[in-house]
Amino acid sequence: MSSLISENDLKHETELVWLEDITRLDYVRQSLDRLPTRSGKPAYHRDGRMIGYAILGPGAKASRASGTFRRRVFWLLPHDRDTQPEGLYASSAPAEAIDPETLRPTAKGRKTERSEGGPPSSAMQELGISLPL
Repeated sequence: MSSLISENDLKHETELVWLEDITRLDYVRQSLDRLPTRSGKPAYHRDGRMIGYAILGPGAKASRASGTFRRRVFWLLPHDRDTQPEGLYASSAPAEAIDPETLRPTAKGRKTERSEGGPPSSAMQELGISLPL
C-alpha cells in the first residue's frame, strides 16, 4: 500500500467502480495496492469496508518481480466521519483521504474544504447531519 500516488501510476485506469453511493461521503481513503488482476473486485483485508476500486485496461503490465498490478482501492475505517461524525475526523481528514467527487479514472483526486471537515455536503444537509466546526 502506498499513499504516494503519481499520475503515472494511474495511466492505465479505465474505470472506477463504486460499491456505495459516494455522494453521501465527504471523503474516502485511497491507496495503491498490489493486486493479482487488472479488473474485478479485489479481496479486502483492512478494518472497515471497501468503497470502490479501479479497473485497469489491457495495456497495464504486471510487475516482473511479483506478477501483480498496482490498482487503487478506496475504503473507510470504522472511526471515519461517515460512521462517527463527532469522532476523530469531525473537522479534519486522514492523510490518504480524498473527496470522492474529485476522483476520476487516471486522476488522483484531491482534498477539498468539504473533505477536510468544512461545510457539509448536500447529502449530509439533506439527512440533517451537521459537523462540529
